[in-house]
Amino acid sequence: MSRGREEVVIVGGGLAGASAASTLADAGRPVLVIERDAEARHKVCGEFLSIEAQTYLSHLGIDLDAVGASRISRLRLVRKLKLIEVELPFVARGLSRRVLDEALLREAEARGARILRGRAVRSISTDHSGVAIDMGPGDSIAAGSVLLASGKHDVRGVKRTSSGAMNDLIGFKLHYRMARNERQDLDGAVEVILFRGGYAGLQMVEQDIANLCLVVSRQRFEQVGKNWDDLLSSITDECPHLGERLQCARALFERPLSIFQIPYGFLHGPDRDEPQGLFRLGDQVGVIPSFTGEGMSIALHSGCLAASIYLDHGQAASIFHHRVRSDIGRSIRLASTLNSAVRHAAGQQAIFRLSRLWPGAMRHVAALTRVQEASMHNVLFAS
Repeated sequence: MSRGREEVVIVGGGLAGASAASTLADAGRPVLVIERDAEARHKVCGEFLSIEAQTYLSHLGIDLDAVGASRISRLRLVRKLKLIEVELPFVARGLSRRVLDEALLREAEARGARILRGRAVRSISTDHSGVAIDMGPGDSIAAGSVLLASGKHDVRGVKRTSSGAMNDLIGFKLHYRMARNERQDLDGAVEVILFRGGYAGLQMVEQDIANLCLVVSRQRFEQVGKNWDDLLSSITDECPHLGERLQCARALFERPLSIFQIPYGFLHGPDRDEPQGLFRLGDQVGVIPSFTGEGMSIALHSGCLAASIYLDHGQAASIFHHRVRSDIGRSIRLASTLNSAVRHAAGQQAIFRLSRLWPGAMRHVAALTRVQEASMHNVLFAS
């Protein structure tokens, strides 16, 4: 079944796709979002909303208080038996991706975007006449432009070239209902826990739920027999602080969510051979290591920027790709350097020592890895 020709199709209804859909629909443009999941689901994500992400969400009509987001004003850096606490340069928020993604898609729909849920895009092809989207036997869509916001999942025909990116890391994510005293102590803070071969983030999200998201090298995971329980046990043995946090906690998932071969450090390079009308958003244009907590604001920035450039320049995807690369390149490069450092004992010791001698170091690093205010102002003003 051919569904006819669409002006704009957005593949993926996550942060980048939904923000682009809202912006385009708000400007009166017809837009179709294809989301492979029938309903919003949990995703491997630190679920940390920086002040930049909050600015975009407010612009998009999302009331974080109304959806129950937690407030985070302190950072605790933890390694083995040592702990350093500093004030963040802003009040961050914590919110699960399932709640946030659903809120954004509903907002896009309320503004006029059409949402097609529970359908997966199998492949995308392009030629001089536009873009063809294959959704299975006998089901296709022709489009003038496609905004590719499929996250870390590549689509056949338009796969990313992620050479040079780190791809030996595994991400895990699990929600917990914590013991009352541990929940009270964690409230208002995000804890970044360093361990051999990786790091973890622990923070409250909505409804008194704690999110544990960690990144670990494939080598360490293989050393414990590729078993989650044994991995977590070895990490809590190394870091008793995390063990105390989780001792009386109740896991809310039957098993942790996981993602393998995360291409941290990937930054899409504009390609002369890539067709106009194909815009890459979110993790399809750049993947920042989760250590700095800026992934969600980059996704939102890319979505709003792509929509803004489409409204001003039509199918000129090359303008968007050059602009977004300029906006997020420094953040990804610095975060990648930090990510490499915190995976090794010497780097962890250096970061911990620097943070102890200069308490403002972590705040300074946080500021350097954010989407810059000038870049955001240009997008928000334009849209």
